[in-house]
Amino acid sequence: MARIAYVNGRYVPHASAQVHIDDRGYQFADSVYEVCEIVDGMMIDRTGHLDRLDRSLGELAMGWPLDRSALARVMIEVARRNRVRDGLVYVQVSRGVAPRDHPFPPAATRPAIVITARRVDPAAVARKAAAGVAVITVPDNRWERVDIKTTGLLPNVLAKQQALDSGAAEAWLVDADGMVTEGASTNAWIVTGQGTLVTRPARSGILRGITRATVLRAATDLGLEVEERPFSVGEAHGAREAFMTSATSRVMPVVAIDGRPVANGHPGQTAMALRAAYLDAAEKTPLGRTR
Repeated sequence: MARIAYVNGRYVPHASAQVHIDDRGYQFADSVYEVCEIVDGMMIDRTGHLDRLDRSLGELAMGWPLDRSALARVMIEVARRNRVRDGLVYVQVSRGVAPRDHPFPPAATRPAIVITARRVDPAAVARKAAAGVAVITVPDNRWERVDIKTTGLLPNVLAKQQALDSGAAEAWLVDADGMVTEGASTNAWIVTGQGTLVTRPARSGILRGITRATVLRAATDLGLEVEERPFSVGEAHGAREAFMTSATSRVMPVVAIDGRPVANGHPGQTAMALRAAYLDAAEKTPLGRTR
């Protein structure tokens, strides 16, 4: 079955979908995005993702490309048209099409939107979680407004490629004080020797992960002690457990950091318990029957 994309008001074949060469997302990365997971025909935490999209648009003085409720319906329709029962929905909004110039275009310029969906093999993801993944640490050289989910991700791309070249799945970014900020495409967590769950506060220096927020709720449900504070690379190396979270990986155990095993080098009980509890803590929106 051919994939379908939604581009500026039209459902079109994914293979022939196009945006204008003067789209500011292409020219300047003047655009924002969101990714929602779909699990067994349910869209996960859609409200949280749309809330964060609203915040990103507001921080960049960018308008909505269509009414929020209409966008929410289109997300479901794109998933349905692509027959995605397990996978991801991607939403990208740019400031629109205008002659290339750094300042904002005229106020009447309409924001542009692209929505796509693709399938993911849940069994393959589960196998990956059961084995755990490795991460490396690299300097964080991104701009300061990483709390805005923009498509300006070149430092993240380079860090992720460095990780893959090193045989790892992710790169954890480290600030000038030696503290882990977050992953190239994930939030970073550790479990201390005393069993305390630690993750950096979502005030500055990291993206306010929607999956991160759901995992915090799941941790509360499980009665886990949580500290939202920075942690160092050294503390991560000596942790009882480590894991990362995102819409694409949910809760993914980390079993090695910079080539060193985390504890016994196997996924920890806390990470696996949170992975199991995650969906119970998440908002779930039914897609209805796929075509």
